[in-house]
Amino acid sequence: MIKVMLKDGSSKEFNEGIAIKEVAESISAGLARVALAGEVDGEVKDLNYKLEKDCKLNLLTWDDEGGKRAYRHTTSHIMAQAVKRLYPNVKLAIGPSIDNGFYYDFDTDKPFSVEELEAIEKEMAKIIKEDYPLERFTLPRDEAIRYMEERNEPYKVELIRDLPEGEEISFYKQGEFVDLCAGPHLPSTGKVKAFKLLSVAGAYWRGDEKNKMLQRIYGTAFSKKSELDEYLLRLEEAKKRDHRKLGKELDLFDILEEGPGFPFFMPKGMVLRNVLEEYWREEHRKRGYQEIKTPIILNEDLWHRSGHWDHYKENMYFTKIDEGNFAIKPMNCPGGMLVYKRRLHSYRDLPQRMAELGLVHRHELSGALHGLMRVRCFTQDDAHIFMTPDQIRDEVLAVIELIDDFYKVFGFKYHVELSTRPENSMGSDEDWEMATDALKNALEAKNMDYKVNEGDGAFYGPKIDFHLEDSLGRTWQCGTIQLDFQMPERFDLTYVGADGEKHRPVMIHRVVFGSIERFIAILTEHFAGAFPVWLSPVQVKILALVEKHHPYVLELKRAMEEKGIRVEVDLRNEKIGYKIREAQMEKVPYMLVIGDQETENRTVAVRSRKEGQLGSMKVEEFISKVLDEIKSKAM
Repeated sequence: MIKVMLKDGSSKEFNEGIAIKEVAESISAGLARVALAGEVDGEVKDLNYKLEKDCKLNLLTWDDEGGKRAYRHTTSHIMAQAVKRLYPNVKLAIGPSIDNGFYYDFDTDKPFSVEELEAIEKEMAKIIKEDYPLERFTLPRDEAIRYMEERNEPYKVELIRDLPEGEEISFYKQGEFVDLCAGPHLPSTGKVKAFKLLSVAGAYWRGDEKNKMLQRIYGTAFSKKSELDEYLLRLEEAKKRDHRKLGKELDLFDILEEGPGFPFFMPKGMVLRNVLEEYWREEHRKRGYQEIKTPIILNEDLWHRSGHWDHYKENMYFTKIDEGNFAIKPMNCPGGMLVYKRRLHSYRDLPQRMAELGLVHRHELSGALHGLMRVRCFTQDDAHIFMTPDQIRDEVLAVIELIDDFYKVFGFKYHVELSTRPENSMGSDEDWEMATDALKNALEAKNMDYKVNEGDGAFYGPKIDFHLEDSLGRTWQCGTIQLDFQMPERFDLTYVGADGEKHRPVMIHRVVFGSIERFIAILTEHFAGAFPVWLSPVQVKILALVEKHHPYVLELKRAMEEKGIRVEVDLRNEKIGYKIREAQMEKVPYMLVIGDQETENRTVAVRSRKEGQLGSMKVEEFISKVLDEIKSKAM
């Protein structure tokens, strides 16, 4: 007999070799129907998995991430089976579940068309109706290679050859279809209730641009059709809010063929960007930060010293100057180290908070580029805080408060994650333990819920990541706090303590926006381009009915500009309805329509983007209203 500890804390005894699905049936017929997989001692397994020893068992349903992954992973296999039925010569690559869906990569002579996706969906529906059981089996390495060679699947052969010696090589079979896979999966294809294929994209095999370009089909799957429909509606809304589309329509920014991955900001986009940067500077000055600027190009030796060469050189750009080797910086921290190192510091000088809006360059694969979300040059709102060990807690807490204040201004909710030491890292176990405990203690002091991401820290230290939630419920990782004992050691940074001896400072790396470009993309989609008044590139647009109203319109423009309001006028000889529609398309917060009555009474007829017609107002009253919204940063 074996003892199985269940999620509710209770335990039951079962015969050794009992399958997870049989455990579910013994607990409740209802639970057995909705269970998708089982988590055994923290590892997700198929429902057919047999329990051979005492363990903790969590039965996973659609409400659990592990259940969703098994469900969507199975749907990816169903898609691959459908593709192989329709196109027998296609070669299979990989097909994992991902956030909100799945994909599968195929080697085919030509891209899949929209019509072909529809045919694949129909074949998938047949496979689901046929309700094939998913049967797992294993083979020794040599047999597994021969098996996939006989099936003419070279990518699977390559994957098998790359598996470590002694690794179990497992396959899943459903009907005539077999795939190399570690699982887990649903018990049968008929368990999938609602799915949709979404798009096709190119993807290099194993993400390497030197390899062949494959065709990647993306799809999604849900346990109910209503959930799928709701998700597809959100996707449609996301398309309307796509920052690449809105960036062009609102003339904010663009990516041109002459600079792939290098964004161009137009005058209105620069207004938005400058407002964000001015707010950033104002808030940092209040909190005792000093702003610095470090060079974009620095000697290659610096990147060896910082450790970035060993961990980051594949993402860097290089150049030669006076026969010396130089690198374009992929991040700002080594420059910050040199600024600190210029002179001797006393413990009385600490903490030192140095902030930088630093332009960095990183080599991204062309297939990974995505508007402002993934670019090859961007501005990080970095800060590096140098402190004594006893100042760590207060400084981390102050950064958490700063980031919280920033995100509240934009109306973002967020959650936090603590990432711990990765395999490829620098430093001693003691330093890492001290740094990780310091971040944990700060989070707990703020009573913040957090998720732990084991092994996902930076190579020089653990970190707290802040994930924003936008108006569509999507999350974006932006702010981060990284505690670092390694860089001060590598750069031999010191301060003179109260004892007159030299000591090593501790350091925080942190960003709030993350990158200005990416944050602008997130804001554009969050607000669907309809920015609040304080962020809007044009805050007021004044529309003249006819030419005789032009002098009063220009007088209003001057009066508002003197108060710092961003104003445009429309003096074109066009119908007022056309002018209003165009201003609405430009998502201007306020329109003022000026005719005879307004000119004679020295008033303005106000039309609000948010509230509609507000009627006639005195000029001073309207200006005061707009200034109040700007000052309060009203949403």
